[in-house]
Amino acid sequence: MTQFIGVEDMRRLVRSTGTKAFLTQLAGYIRSDFSRWSEFEKSARVASHSRDGVIELMPTSDGQLYTFKYVNGHPSNPRTGKLTVTAFGVLADVATGYPLLISEMTLLTALRTAATSAFAASVLARPESRVMALIGAGAQSEFQALAFQALLGIEEIRVYDPDPRAVDKFMANAGGFGMTLVRAASVEAAVSGADIVTVCTAVKGQVAVIDAAMLSPGTHINAIGGDCPGKTELAADILSVGKYFTEFTPQTRVEGEIQQAPADYPVAELWEVLAGVKDGRTSAADITVFDSVGFAVEDFSALRLVHDLTAERRHLVDLIPELADPKNLYGELVGTVAARKVQEPA
Repeated sequence: MTQFIGVEDMRRLVRSTGTKAFLTQLAGYIRSDFSRWSEFEKSARVASHSRDGVIELMPTSDGQLYTFKYVNGHPSNPRTGKLTVTAFGVLADVATGYPLLISEMTLLTALRTAATSAFAASVLARPESRVMALIGAGAQSEFQALAFQALLGIEEIRVYDPDPRAVDKFMANAGGFGMTLVRAASVEAAVSGADIVTVCTAVKGQVAVIDAAMLSPGTHINAIGGDCPGKTELAADILSVGKYFTEFTPQTRVEGEIQQAPADYPVAELWEVLAGVKDGRTSAADITVFDSVGFAVEDFSALRLVHDLTAERRHLVDLIPELADPKNLYGELVGTVAARKVQEPA
């Protein structure tokens, strides 16, 4: 039998664990898996593009467990009452090939994106960081605020979005977080003097939402809106002042902010910083950029955590037949067909 986690199951799991506690545990799982980077099979996501959107598969394995995530992106879906992005994932046992868990990942991906951002910032940002700017007040913004409060102790959030309704929603939902919330009048006002800046917008194409002139020495940037070729959020001039860090560089050079850079532009992967192979932040004045596009190992971590947290709360489905005689998988069906033929009138 295979464990199944639907949307309501995920909501109950996060509520019972506590959202900040869940994000903290997830960040710990991600850190643990990035710390054993060499054990994973790694490849860029497989994308199937159409005129309406994209469907992607994101697989990886550590030799013991195998996961993949199915995720789509269809910008016109909201016109018909559908979500732009949906996802589900599978966790399987490599030794047998049997799926252990099938889980919704629309909600889980939002959580893992925030947990990954906060984990990266815990490695790269200044430890005394307390003020964060959020550029883009979509659904991800609230998870970002909670994750950074839980993992880095962020005390003040300055939020800007060109849609005032999005900011209204953020202010209402984040009002109980116990943080100082500031409605910024512009991108510049939000970013000025902020310790950490998260950029997650719905802009299309190569757009300079933030440029180098807006940044103060020591700023850490989470650039998480870029996720496909031709889409960026940071001005190219930040390449000359910032130190860029990636998840899996071959994927990021195609999909991330560094698609604007020459092919030999120097970057470090997060696992290399954790392992001491490459430097992270080396001074309080460094401008660091986490050029995040989302990578399969993060989904692996998320599915692994969900599997562990639900070990005692099983909702099982018979995805795999359980037979007394595994060699006779189709025997009953074949027998039923034969019996029907016998009973058919001449």
